Amino acid sequence: MAGQLDPLRSEKAALRREVLAARDALTPTTREAFSEKISQQILALDAWKQARTVLAYLSFGSEYITDGLITDAKARGKQLVLPRVDRASRTLVLHAVSDTVSEVQAGVWGIREPRPEQPVVPSEQIDFVLVPGVAFTPACARLGYGGGFYDRLIAGFGQRPPLVAAAFALQMRDKLPLSGQDQGIDLVVTEDAAYCGC
Repeated sequence: MAGQLDPLRSEKAALRREVLAARDALTPTTREAFSEKISQQILALDAWKQARTVLAYLSFGSEYITDGLITDAKARGKQLVLPRVDRASRTLVLHAVSDTVSEVQAGVWGIREPRPEQPVVPSEQIDFVLVPGVAFTPACARLGYGGGFYDRLIAGFGQRPPLVAAAFALQMRDKLPLSGQDQGIDLVVTEDAAYCGC
């Protein structure tokens, strides 16, 4: 079985390198402009407007810049939840955060995440998820960063909330090398389009 998975792992790794290199090549100005266009589309979604408790993330490296969404969530009085990587259990622990400066710290891989003492929020309270990822298809298949953390989180939802990814158009692919553990999402929003996986 392991031998069968190795080619798939290699294909995933090669695609991640390709997409991340292209994303890293965007200038900061272009990334900011694209992120603003994406944010405006997400803020217009009924799923976002109606959500009371939103799971987001603090952007890292050349990712879509999440600052605008986080600012809007606070302005609308939404409960902001951020994930913290628990390496021992290989899961994401969800914490309520009101201050994204004093209540977060550098975590695994240098990604900003909630301090462990922040209140834990049960996954069933989440009613909107902003999902990170490396590559996506128009049918809303998703290739993550390789740890499987969001795949396990998504698979564990009893009643699945709307799962929305923000990505740059260069992250879109016609198809992805995926395994049975890879979870799809509901919507991918880029700077120039939105793709529904329904």
